[in-house]
Amino acid sequence: MRGGTAPGLPLERTGIPALARRPLLPLLMNRFFDRLSQWTAAASGSARAFAVAAAALVVWAALGPFYQFSDTWQLVINTGTTIVTFLMVFLIQHTQNRDAAAIQLKLDELIRALKGARNRMIDLENCSEDELVALKEQFERLSHRVGAKRTPRRRRAGDR
Repeated sequence: MRGGTAPGLPLERTGIPALARRPLLPLLMNRFFDRLSQWTAAASGSARAFAVAAAALVVWAALGPFYQFSDTWQLVINTGTTIVTFLMVFLIQHTQNRDAAAIQLKLDELIRALKGARNRMIDLENCSEDELVALKEQFERLSHRVGAKRTPRRRRAGDR
């Protein structure tokens, strides 16, 4: 690792040469945060995490009479849930942002690779709200035209 950079650290996976010139410390911190947020999002959404949280609430409630339902007893649960919620917001948002960016890149690659696809669709996430509404209306008109050309099919038992 010459000059404090990470030559090729993620390069093998992504094939993006620009990543090879990024400073090592921020790159390692980002990778650590990526892994931590993915693990946290997966772990917090599991049945085991729900069981642990439910057990903690049962223990807290059971200790109420012992502490005479004092302000301190209430403060414990309030503080704990506030801290967990505060941290989880950032971790889960990071995971969602990362997943959304990956999905967007995959869709962009599919649009780019398909013959006949409109390449202007690749950059839709950077369009204004008005441009997106106009494009949605265009697709709705197209859908109605295509739907009018189709012959109605018989409904099957499972169709709605």
